[in-house]
Amino acid sequence: LDYCASLKNLETVSEKENYKFIQGDICEPDFIKQLFKTEKIDIVLHFAAQTHVDLSFWHALEFTYVNVYGTHVLVAAAHEANVEKFVYVSTDEVYGGSTDEEFDESSPKRPTNPYASSKAAAECFVQSYWERYQFPVVITRSSNVYGPHQYPEKVIPKFISLLQQNRKCCIHGSGLQRRNFLYAADVVEAFLTVLKEGKPGEIYNIGTNFEMSIAQLAKELIHLIKKTSSESEMEHWMDYVKDRPTNDLRYPMNSEKMHSLGWRPKVPWKEGIKKTIEWYKENFQNWKNLEKALEPFPVTEPFAQLSSP
Repeated sequence: LDYCASLKNLETVSEKENYKFIQGDICEPDFIKQLFKTEKIDIVLHFAAQTHVDLSFWHALEFTYVNVYGTHVLVAAAHEANVEKFVYVSTDEVYGGSTDEEFDESSPKRPTNPYASSKAAAECFVQSYWERYQFPVVITRSSNVYGPHQYPEKVIPKFISLLQQNRKCCIHGSGLQRRNFLYAADVVEAFLTVLKEGKPGEIYNIGTNFEMSIAQLAKELIHLIKKTSSESEMEHWMDYVKDRPTNDLRYPMNSEKMHSLGWRPKVPWKEGIKKTIEWYKENFQNWKNLEKALEPFPVTEPFAQLSSP
C-alpha cells in the first residue's frame, strides 16, 4: 500500500471466494517466509516494484532496495517453498532505447535510468535460480500498460485527469519520444498465457506494434476530451516542460515468442482509450494526494529511511 496504491481498486473483487488480501512488505524476509508457509502458495506472479521512472532519478537507492533486494527475498522464499512457477514481471526498458533496432528476448540489457537498471538487476537474480537450481522461473518484459485503475502519475491517466480538470498536458522535452501502449485486459491475457504455456527458464516479450509519440498522445486525448480537431486549439492544451535526465526515444520489441504461445493483443486503441477516459471521469478520487501525481515532475514525501537489510 505505497503512495500509488488504493484498495478501492479491489472493491469489485473483495467479496470473491478466491480472493484474499494480506498486507506486507516483500523486503521483510521473515514475513515472506511465513506467508509461503501459512498460505500454501504454489504460483507467484511478482509485480511488486517501484516503477515511476522520474522518481527513480531522485530515489535510486530505494528503487534498488525494493526492486532488487525485495525480488531476491521473494524468489529465495518461493524456491524454499517449492512453488510450481515464479513469474517475474519486468519491463521493455531493460533493453534501453532504440530508434530502429527491434529487441528480441536475446538482445543485450542496456538500461538508461535507475528504475530500468533495478529491474534488469532483479532479472539476473531471478534467472540465477533457474541456472543454479532449475527453479521454474519465467521472466516477462512488457510495453507500457494503460487502462482503468492506474495511478495518475503515468502519462495516459495524467493527461486524461489534467484535461478533465481543464488543465494542460505537461510534455517532457520535445514530446517526440514514442511509446508502445498495451491495454490492461490484453496484458492480463498475456500473463494467463504465460502461467499456462510459458516454459521455465524462458523470457517473453509482451509487446504491441501500436506506437505513438507523447505529443501525438496528448493531441488524441485533447481531441477526445475537448472535442476539437483544431491544431491551434490543441496546442493551447499542451505545455512543454524540461525533459527528464534521460528519456529513451523508443522501445521497439519483437513479441513473436508470445505469439507462438497463442497470445496477441486484441483491444484496439480507440476502444481501450475510450473505456479508460470514462473510468477516470467517475473514479479519479480513488487515491489520496492526487495533486502531487499531476505535477510535471514527482512531488513526493521522502521514502522511509532505509535500515540495513
